Amino acid sequence: MSVASYLEKNKDRFLQELFDLLRIPSVSADPKFKGDVVAAANFVKNSLEKAGADRVEICDTPGFPIVYGEKIINPNFPTVLVYGHYDVQPADPYELWDSPPFEPVLKKTAIHPEGAIFARGAADDKGQFYMHIKAFEAMMATSDLPCNVKFMIEGEEEIGSDNLDQFVLANKERLKADVILISDTHMIGMDNPSITVGLRGMAYMEVEVCGANRDLHSGTYGGAVANPINVLCKMIASLKDENEHITIPGFYEKVQELRAAQRQRLNEAPFDLSEYKGKLDIQEVHGEKGYSTIERIGIRPTLDVNGIWGGYTGEGAKTVLPSKAFAKISMRLVPDQDWHEIATLFETHFKAIAPASVTVKVKAHHGGAPAVVSDSSLGYQAAEAAMEETFGKRPIPTREGGSIPIVALFQKELGSDPILFGFGLDTDALHSPNEHYGVKNYLIGIETIAAFFRHFSTLQGK
Repeated sequence: MSVASYLEKNKDRFLQELFDLLRIPSVSADPKFKGDVVAAANFVKNSLEKAGADRVEICDTPGFPIVYGEKIINPNFPTVLVYGHYDVQPADPYELWDSPPFEPVLKKTAIHPEGAIFARGAADDKGQFYMHIKAFEAMMATSDLPCNVKFMIEGEEEIGSDNLDQFVLANKERLKADVILISDTHMIGMDNPSITVGLRGMAYMEVEVCGANRDLHSGTYGGAVANPINVLCKMIASLKDENEHITIPGFYEKVQELRAAQRQRLNEAPFDLSEYKGKLDIQEVHGEKGYSTIERIGIRPTLDVNGIWGGYTGEGAKTVLPSKAFAKISMRLVPDQDWHEIATLFETHFKAIAPASVTVKVKAHHGGAPAVVSDSSLGYQAAEAAMEETFGKRPIPTREGGSIPIVALFQKELGSDPILFGFGLDTDALHSPNEHYGVKNYLIGIETIAAFFRHFSTLQGK
């Protein structure tokens, strides 16, 4: 039986297994889901064992465990390392979901007429890393595995992968591979497959602005005592100028500027601005002056408020001046920005612009380095050939706005460029209510991953 035949015969089971994984609310950011995150790790371990992996183990860390497994068929054959993460973003606000976030359902959509899987983690990253386990199973079942394979699936990506670097440093020899596959990105579209060759970094901050020592009556004290929410809003507004240029001193000092030819190539990727605005139901796009939408997403740094709160937010009215106001702020970074340096610049500047009427606290939650990967390596060539085989069209190299800290870590510590082999779409509502992943994307992803192994083995001369 061929791999394709095996996939066709077992596709319903592959979907049901993914559903079982999606039912586990493995939210790493919320302590109340700690047991569920561990349960997801055990699910991954069992799946790898059933698929045929050897030496599968749950590796403890100071945080959530890393699941490691491998299948070494011949030490002289090329080795593929697969990375993914089983933790997911919080599902809040639950009331905005059309169906419960941890009760996966199949629904047809205009973009996914064959059906899409609606659940938290469907595309980020459970549906995508599970493709690799199923492709491995298919190759094992049909005696068609041409390379050694190693799996490293972690549970802290959504909170910054704090313990992954130590694991990698302590296991360099164990993780040694000829190529690294990561499916945690998206394509331009099913009609325009693409491979991501660049990711932005991240610096994630939380700020607290404190006024009086308690909440105050807004009639008695309003106009005489600083309102921390008002102050916070003014401070945040000042972080960008009228051209959406970030005003933090030194912020752009190390930004890598692309040459005109590089920018032109980037903008040659298929992109319909009207369609883009229509998908989001917006009238106009927004961003740094002098750059296209594609460039703003892929090659320029950003600063965005991800959450802001303080005071009374319950039903009805309560007239108070809040004692404190808070915000969470993320900055997406580009080569050659260092997230530690950017976090320090942000903290210094944010405290400097605070009026004397308040005090300010700044906390850096986590961060990661930006990365650019080669589009001329044997791994990229194998991915390109595999996609051309299954999609019928040569994939386009693109840069993506998201962040995967492990990419730069792999480049530095393991000396290998990961292949960012994502099969999601930018309409999949990652991190948002009603996250979903196309059934066709899931199944063709499994097929394409199996094809990658074959092409990579051939290119390696095995």
